[in-house]
Amino acid sequence: MPLDFGGDIDQAIADSHLPALMCAVAHLTGNTEHLKAAWRPTYTPMNRDDIGLSDETRAEMRAFAKAQIEDYLAGRRRPVAELPMSDVRRMMDYVTGVDIPENYLDYLTDELALSGVSSKDPRWESPKLKAAAQQMKVLIVGAGMSGILAGIRLAQAGVPFQIIEKNADVGGTWLENQYPGCRVDSSNHIYSYSFEPNHLWPQHFSPQPVLLDYFQGVADRYHLRQHIRFETEVEALTYDEARGTWSARVRGKDGQAETLTATAVITAVGQLNRPRFPDIPGRETFKGPAFHSAQWRGDVDLQGKRVIVIGTGASAFQLVPEIAADVDRLTIFQRTPPWIFPTPNYHADVPEGKKWVLETIPFYDKWYRFWLLWMATDGLLPAVKADPAWQGPPTAISEPNHVFREMVAGLLTQQAGHRTDLIDKIIPQYPLGGKRALLDNGVWLESLKRDNVELTTDPIAAITETGVRTQGGRDVEADVIIYATGFHASRFLSPMRIEGKGGAVLHEQWAGDPRAYLGMTAPGFPNLFMIYGPNTNIVVNGSIIFFSECSVRYIIGCLRLLAETGAAAIEVKKAVHDAFNVSVDAGNKQMAWGSPNVTSWYKNEQGRVTQNWPFALVDYWRATLTPNAEDFILQVRETADA
Repeated sequence: MPLDFGGDIDQAIADSHLPALMCAVAHLTGNTEHLKAAWRPTYTPMNRDDIGLSDETRAEMRAFAKAQIEDYLAGRRRPVAELPMSDVRRMMDYVTGVDIPENYLDYLTDELALSGVSSKDPRWESPKLKAAAQQMKVLIVGAGMSGILAGIRLAQAGVPFQIIEKNADVGGTWLENQYPGCRVDSSNHIYSYSFEPNHLWPQHFSPQPVLLDYFQGVADRYHLRQHIRFETEVEALTYDEARGTWSARVRGKDGQAETLTATAVITAVGQLNRPRFPDIPGRETFKGPAFHSAQWRGDVDLQGKRVIVIGTGASAFQLVPEIAADVDRLTIFQRTPPWIFPTPNYHADVPEGKKWVLETIPFYDKWYRFWLLWMATDGLLPAVKADPAWQGPPTAISEPNHVFREMVAGLLTQQAGHRTDLIDKIIPQYPLGGKRALLDNGVWLESLKRDNVELTTDPIAAITETGVRTQGGRDVEADVIIYATGFHASRFLSPMRIEGKGGAVLHEQWAGDPRAYLGMTAPGFPNLFMIYGPNTNIVVNGSIIFFSECSVRYIIGCLRLLAETGAAAIEVKKAVHDAFNVSVDAGNKQMAWGSPNVTSWYKNEQGRVTQNWPFALVDYWRATLTPNAEDFILQVRETADA
């Protein structure tokens, strides 16, 4: 099997993550004898490429790996998929450089899926389940990442479905956000479906066009387009108690309304899809082009223009370095700085040799993803949890949080270099973890150091016809204003009107305080399921795709309960829902993002954290393994005689 990237095996091995490769080699040898203590890496959460091994040790490991790989390529070795659990456990501890806690083993073994089988795979094999599945019809709202996933899993279960999508194509946020520099901030090898790996990601954190191509490609491979109605919006959902079904009023691009009926509804509309503009006086008076980063105006030429960017969130971090060299003058208005995690490979290409190993060497992709998953999941949670006895400065909430803060602040100070005037502007005065941290490999600060770029913290008093007037009385003139001001994150499921049992309207019931059991279902709204619903966002651990996969597994499980029992509808008990939310609220109050002195889009107007999951990923994985029938009211299906 020749190498097709123009290199050799030595280069491919050098390009690879060595501990993951050594675990893949265990599948080639059928044992773990080579995973000796001297070859074990060190866990280093802020420097993911430093595996704590000497050059001499790495050379020994690479030589050993090369010999086994050459034997495999020559047909002298046959890979072993399933090793004894004791060996798998040893490999888990080895690749991460830590002793994995016992309560993580079933979760991580399932995520690893060495046999190719996962708890997330629907298995509706019995004739009874197959027959019941055919009697269902599920309506999915949205054809983004989660909607695509729901469609795939429903098809695998044999449940008929239809997807309603407001846009002209699939892709969700990766279709809508097309501003310069738009890219993912989770490593692509975990920001992808667990069952649809891509071994050819061009970069570790891919840009928007590449991500869009991935999701559209998955939709095509699973033949989803035939199930999708594009350029159609769901205006209202109404529950029929007598029949146990939902009616959906939809409107197409021709303006014609239509009513569809479904056994169940799955909303997959995301949290960050309705752009938020700041409430600044005079915003409508500006004479030049003004637009939100999520509604990028490709027809507006920024070359040589005076540009104002309002906001320093994720989109500003990504677009500013892309436009800074082209504009005449760039003024960035910042209200609160974000924490920045220095990430050297944020714009780096994936080496060609690594792609070859991912594609060619059995199980390397699984162990590499496993390592990334552990590094990006629960390891940082203790550093963002509050200590009630903490007596230190208010910029931290515990000793680990303070240590973490000082480490990151030190790295940012180094990046600022001679521009000491930037330090107070870029290092937040709130605890690390209080808001979403952003990734950067230095290009943000390099942009701020440019002579034609200014980062100002002078608050905006008003928008004028020619630019911005600050509270300090300064007028900043501009040709273009770009709002990088985020989204209406707490307005879940807007602008749909959702009417459940007894005519209860979901948004009126929430009254600006959205809640759901496991982020998915609410009392009074049977057979209505939400993906990426209230309190399923994550701050410092993991990929949102993990949450979506867990949620879809649980939703398919709820539909299976209907199939097994013959019930018409499933509704979470109010007591179960309420107890869950009490637990979530208590958990969020213990985290940095729940601190009373921190304001962010994670909180609603009452100061409650409506977005975030405060516990470990393993807890959500376990809670969503399968629905407990005791948590629900099952509505008996009315017979024809009734």
